[in-house]
Amino acid sequence: MQPFSFETHPDRYKHWKLEIQKDRARLLLAVQADQPLRPEYQLKLNSYDLGVDIELADAVQRLRFEHPEVQVVVISSALDRVFCAGANIFMLASSSHPFKVNFCKFTNETRLAIEDASALSGQKYLAACNGTTAGGGYELALACDRILLLDDGNSAVSLPEVPLLGVLPGTGGLTRVVDKRKVRRDRADVFCTVSEGIKGKRAVEWGLVDGLYPRSQFEQGIAEHAAALAAQAASGKGPGIQLDALEPQVSNDAIAYRHVELRLNQDQRTAELIVSAPPDDVPLTPEAIQAAGAAWWPLRAFRELDDALLKLRFHYQTIGLVLLKTRGAPESVLKLDQALEQHKRHWLVNEVRLLMARTLRRLDLTAKSLFAVIDAGSCCAGSLLELALAADRSYMLDDPEHPVTVALSPMNGGALPMSHGLTRLQTRFLNQPEKVEELLASKEPLEAEAAEQAGLVTIAADEIDFEGELRLAIEERCSLSPDALTGMEASLRFAGPESLESKVFGRLTAWQNWIFQRPNAVGEKGALTNYGKPEAPSFDWKRT
Repeated sequence: MQPFSFETHPDRYKHWKLEIQKDRARLLLAVQADQPLRPEYQLKLNSYDLGVDIELADAVQRLRFEHPEVQVVVISSALDRVFCAGANIFMLASSSHPFKVNFCKFTNETRLAIEDASALSGQKYLAACNGTTAGGGYELALACDRILLLDDGNSAVSLPEVPLLGVLPGTGGLTRVVDKRKVRRDRADVFCTVSEGIKGKRAVEWGLVDGLYPRSQFEQGIAEHAAALAAQAASGKGPGIQLDALEPQVSNDAIAYRHVELRLNQDQRTAELIVSAPPDDVPLTPEAIQAAGAAWWPLRAFRELDDALLKLRFHYQTIGLVLLKTRGAPESVLKLDQALEQHKRHWLVNEVRLLMARTLRRLDLTAKSLFAVIDAGSCCAGSLLELALAADRSYMLDDPEHPVTVALSPMNGGALPMSHGLTRLQTRFLNQPEKVEELLASKEPLEAEAAEQAGLVTIAADEIDFEGELRLAIEERCSLSPDALTGMEASLRFAGPESLESKVFGRLTAWQNWIFQRPNAVGEKGALTNYGKPEAPSFDWKRT
């Protein structure tokens, strides 16, 4: 597949229409069937592919930054009798295995961004399902705060993936039905194995939707529920800022942004992801931050980091190991982090902190080995120390004549949580919770030996051994099975409790990754392969 962009703008949307009226927004889905991301399929019945979801992700992000005055977002369909038929089956059937898995990850992260906007930005979401709502369409509705269904004798909600395709709902539907909506397990079992779904009063009784309205009262029901949600939403935010295009410089072996650079060594299957520290004159007061807008360093840098991570996932699938590096003055990062903490109640500062947290979670969930390299010129401090804490291993240069240091800031204490709700420090010291408070209370930067003794880095090596030890570790890592490493890393990165988000990724992604390779789904006679064909699937009935 040719590389594609993860950036778009409402002026260029093909499949969504964003309407803003004061404190209300409406996202209308009208998928153009003849404009898929790839030409092998058509997007009928408001089914979606990655291109449709890239637009949705952009809309959710822009609503937070450009329209903070919006309190309620109504998601509905511009088509009659169909809300959304879910992910396009022919797209899935014709996609490579890595693309299918990364597609599911992206759609999950987009739905989680909706829930994040509701919980932490005070923008509530209402799904107005004005027709058939199937598979990923219902999973989109499940991400919203409330779900309304048209009562026309036809419209139903369904998760038909198991009976029709031999796979699982790919965007958290199983988890949200029982964990978020708290549908009884036995009813959920019936619901997820009935391909035609559930409609009418039973959908309300079972807790699958929150309201049922005939066509003549549907808009009135939307208005009433939107008003109720608005009463829970935040107000008095803004004015919004405009998010500009990132426009990186792309060559065969590098992607260069303003503050982030991705260097590619595809022969060795490695990459360097380098983040530069903020400049000395970075704005630090709410007025100056608001004036800087999208150019403010943490907003711009973490948008660039996010884009680079998506490119790594989709466009460079054979890259197995990413070396995480930082460059610049640690003092600049710590000074900025102080402002991020001091002004966290300012709407824009809050949104930037939330974006930083989402981007770091995307890093955690990326199926690449991550080694942090803390060497001469590094600024591994505060919010940028999170890159090293997210890594599977960290290597730090021990050079007493030109000391390299790491330092913590209040941003390491809870502003940037992982998917399971713990900070990376809490996850690192799961058996020593007192260690976290001790480290956060420390105001002094730590040189290599002290950082190793404190447990903040894996290996501290002097200038004689550093390069050789790192080179051997890279060679060893790149010789191991990528499948085994993906499973190992995902199992080790999220020690401790589970949340809805970590269940979606830890359980669903693991199971779907396996199921997408099984003959019962994608074999010559598998259910996903045979979808839409006259012959029934043929299953191997052995269960493992």
